[in-house]
Amino acid sequence: MHGKVAIVTGASRGIGRQTAIQLAQTGAKVVVNYSSSRENAEEVVTRIEQSGGEALAVQADLSQVNQVEALFAETISRFGRVDILVNNGGIMNNYPLEAVTEEIFDRHFSINVKGTYFACQQAMKFMATGGAIVNFSTSVSGAMMPTFSVYAATKGAVEQMTRQLAKEFGPRNITINCIAPGQVATELFLTGKSPEQIEAFTHMNAFGRLGEPEDIAGVIELLVSDKARWITGQTLRVNGGFN
Repeated sequence: MHGKVAIVTGASRGIGRQTAIQLAQTGAKVVVNYSSSRENAEEVVTRIEQSGGEALAVQADLSQVNQVEALFAETISRFGRVDILVNNGGIMNNYPLEAVTEEIFDRHFSINVKGTYFACQQAMKFMATGGAIVNFSTSVSGAMMPTFSVYAATKGAVEQMTRQLAKEFGPRNITINCIAPGQVATELFLTGKSPEQIEAFTHMNAFGRLGEPEDIAGVIELLVSDKARWITGQTLRVNGGFN
């Protein structure tokens, strides 16, 4: 990864934070994107710099295309190139069908789908030949779970855009894949769930525990490396055997 530049969206906490740290450990320069958690993003940058790496925190609301464009512009201005894009940023709020409002629906699609799509568009414009993109889906897409309908719908869209874009990026030797984590012990997943619900989720996979951010970041590290150059247009279920 030495000399490569990675943008990780939603990198101020959770899986994005761990991914940024691990990519920096491999030698990449990392842009730590955040929406509102500036203090957390700066802490990630500090940790990377203290370990001898190079990083930059950049605020951008992924639901706004002009801010996605500004995120790439600032990356190019600072580092001169983009080699890796990890579209980790997103939201998850669970509601039964009757409680979903137009605002809830639109916000999920604006961040999870529109944000990912237009970040890929910017990657098409600026990413170096031989780059790599990792988008985020969810293993809930393969299950039937109440209250997850809007969130799962956004991730189904992300899986399809990943598949359809593979042959557009292919001529430039850019890979684009999607990972679909299961239940991971992050703030995004744990918020709003009772201890009983969390305990139930731990028994839905083969290992009897929640995943950790490191479990997901390691797979991302593989997918953006040269070892995965022959993998593109795929969705990989990273879920400990969840079903």
